[in-house]
Amino acid sequence: MAIQIIGGPLPNIPWEDRPAGAHGVVWRSVRNPIIPRDLLPTSNSIFNSAVVPYKGAFAGVFRCDDTARNMQLHAGRSQDGITWKLEPERIHFACKNTDCDCAEVNRWVYGYDPRVVWIEDRYYVTWCNWFHGPTIGVGYTYDFETFYQLENAFLPFNRNGVLFPRRINGKYAMLSRPSDNGHTPFGDIFYSESPDMHYWGNHRYVFGTANGWQSTKVGAGPIPIETSEGWLLIYHGVLTSCNGFVYSAGVALLDLDQPWKVIARSRHYIISPQTLYECVGDTPNVVFPCAALCDAATGRLAIYYGGADTVVALAFGYVEELIDFARRDSLV
Repeated sequence: MAIQIIGGPLPNIPWEDRPAGAHGVVWRSVRNPIIPRDLLPTSNSIFNSAVVPYKGAFAGVFRCDDTARNMQLHAGRSQDGITWKLEPERIHFACKNTDCDCAEVNRWVYGYDPRVVWIEDRYYVTWCNWFHGPTIGVGYTYDFETFYQLENAFLPFNRNGVLFPRRINGKYAMLSRPSDNGHTPFGDIFYSESPDMHYWGNHRYVFGTANGWQSTKVGAGPIPIETSEGWLLIYHGVLTSCNGFVYSAGVALLDLDQPWKVIARSRHYIISPQTLYECVGDTPNVVFPCAALCDAATGRLAIYYGGADTVVALAFGYVEELIDFARRDSLV
C-alpha cells in the first residue's frame, strides 16, 4: 500500500532531480550554499534556520550571528525558497501572555537555531533562548512581521525544541534535548506535551546515542512529517573525532499516537559534512537540518540545513525513500 503523507500539495517546492550517478537517499542542491554568510551587512554568518510555505511563497526565521558574534533571529521572505530577503533588524518579540512578566521573559540576550510550524491558526516559533542559560523559547506570528513571545517551555538547560504540527491526543507536543550550559558533549531526545502551550509535562524518553556518527549526542531537526506509517523525523547526530565534533543527519520513524515509541531509526546517516561549505566555516564539519518543505502530492522533500555554522544549504529527497531507508537500515 502506498504511503500517505498528511498535508497539502506544494507545487512550487524548491526542487532539483536526483543527479545521474547519485547513490544517496538525499542529494545536495547544485546552488549551495543558497544563503551566504554575509547576506546582511551586519551578519557574520547565517545558518540553522527555519522555512515554511507562506501565502503562495515562503517565509522563515533565520539565525543571523552578527559581526559582534551576537546570536540573533531575523525574519525573511522568498518567492522561490532559494533567493531570500532577510529583515536587517532582528525580531523583537512582544509579550501576549498576561500570566508572564514581560520584562523577565523578553529580556533578550541571545536566540538561535529556530524552528517554525503552522498549528491551527498561527505559526509557532521555537528557538534556543537565553534564560539563565539555554532553554526553549516559544512564540508565534501570523504574518512574519509581528512576533509574540510566550513563556519558555522548560527550565535551563535545553536545546532543539521541535513542535509537532498538530495536537496529539488533544495536547501540543514537542521534542527537545536536555543539555548542560556549555557545548554539550552529551544529549538524548525527549518528548513533552502541553494542554495550552504554557505548562509542559508528561515527559517521555524517545532515543539516545548509538555507535558511530551519532555516538556523542542526538537532537531533533525539522518539524516531524505526518505519514500513514508514522511521524518521519529527520534528526542530527554527533560524533567526537580527533578534530572535534562532527554533525551529520539521520532519519527515524515514530509512532503516530505515542511518538516516544520508535518504529525505525537509521543506522547510517543520510547526509554528512563532505563539501567545502559543510567542512570549512566557523564550526567545521557540521550538517545541521532545521527545516523541511514537503509536497504531499509527490512526496518531494526539500531539507534546509546549516553548513559549518556559517551558511544555509539545501538538499532533496523523497518521503517514501526516507521511510524505506529508516526501515531497512533500522537500529530498532
